Amino acid sequence: MSIHQVKQRFGIIGDYPGLIRTMDIAIQVAPTDLSVLVTGESGTGKEVYPQIIHQHSARKHGNYIAVNCGAIPEGTIDSELFGHEKGSFTGAHEGRKGYFEVADKGTIFLDEVSELPLSTQVRLLRVLETGEFMRVGSSRMQKTDVRVIAATNVDVSLQIQKGKFREDLYYRLNTIPIVIPPLRERGDDITLLFRKFAADVAERYRMPALQLNDDAKNILLTYAWPGNIRQLKNITEQISILEETRNITGEILKKYLPDYRESRLPVRVEKDDDKSFASEREILYKILFDMKSDMNDLKKLVFALLEKEPAGADILEDHAHIISSLGKQSRAKAEPQTGEPVTINDKPFEPIKDTEEILDENLSLETKEMEMIRKALSKHHGKRKIAASELGISERTLYRKIKDYDLEQ
Repeated sequence: MSIHQVKQRFGIIGDYPGLIRTMDIAIQVAPTDLSVLVTGESGTGKEVYPQIIHQHSARKHGNYIAVNCGAIPEGTIDSELFGHEKGSFTGAHEGRKGYFEVADKGTIFLDEVSELPLSTQVRLLRVLETGEFMRVGSSRMQKTDVRVIAATNVDVSLQIQKGKFREDLYYRLNTIPIVIPPLRERGDDITLLFRKFAADVAERYRMPALQLNDDAKNILLTYAWPGNIRQLKNITEQISILEETRNITGEILKKYLPDYRESRLPVRVEKDDDKSFASEREILYKILFDMKSDMNDLKKLVFALLEKEPAGADILEDHAHIISSLGKQSRAKAEPQTGEPVTINDKPFEPIKDTEEILDENLSLETKEMEMIRKALSKHHGKRKIAASELGISERTLYRKIKDYDLEQ
């Protein structure tokens, strides 16, 4: 089957070379039984690729089962995947087959695979390596012949560093990687997708389709699309229903893109614009929280260079602009017990004051994270799935943080 036929059959719109390459990889790997890991941002359409692979494989007449690992509670995920025996836990009134047993001779798609608990990852690794598994509450080993395709929207290598994902499982799943490009990189595909979504709404509700002027098209192409194709479809449907005019201008489109900027470059914050400053500050909080572990590692390196390495001062001088961002706390620990300030090549070490002030303001990253979660939940009236999407985390992770921070509403 050609790329054109695949696009028609699975409703894929666009001619971006990176997109075409992903479909080509899917078609080439389909006849094999190799594991595939599909990665890409949320909303890019990762769920289509396992279907392409299944339908082009020798297993196409077998079962195809898609499992959202992030939507299944941790306490029941093993039972869902591998089944359980009668009486194995409270409420297990009868035995039940798991997905791996039902999908024998077929394909199983594990979406959000990075959300699997470590104990389940061990079971999954055994299935991948030997095809063997045991039901919960059973001591009898069973065999299954299943093709596994996984997907995730997070950087698995970072999860491995944090000890949240097994490295051996990652390499077992990532035999063939497929990386889906984000919508913002796909150029003219964006206008093609808008036209398709607008035509679909027009046909469904028997109304004229939307038309974009040049200004509106330019906005579509320059917007960052953090929600990717899912966001574009949602906005197209909103405009189709809510706007009386069918000729969409840039000003109309901007109303549905409240975070739109004229370019993708960082926006300069004006001191007299409190609302804009608050928005940019929240972004800074999130970035700093993600960098928390890296900062701790950097602190340890700095202290080791200052206290143990004679040549450390030369290195520190070359990278003073980085080290200065550690602020007052790092400088206090680095000062000798005599009370004399640290010097580098006979020059006093002075941190950058602007960076120091920013870090002083953001010492409690956990508090800021709690504030962001509260705001997202309040904004979406307690709808956790939508709030999690806006925060850039999975729904399961949001549930855990709500519990940890006691934010139950």
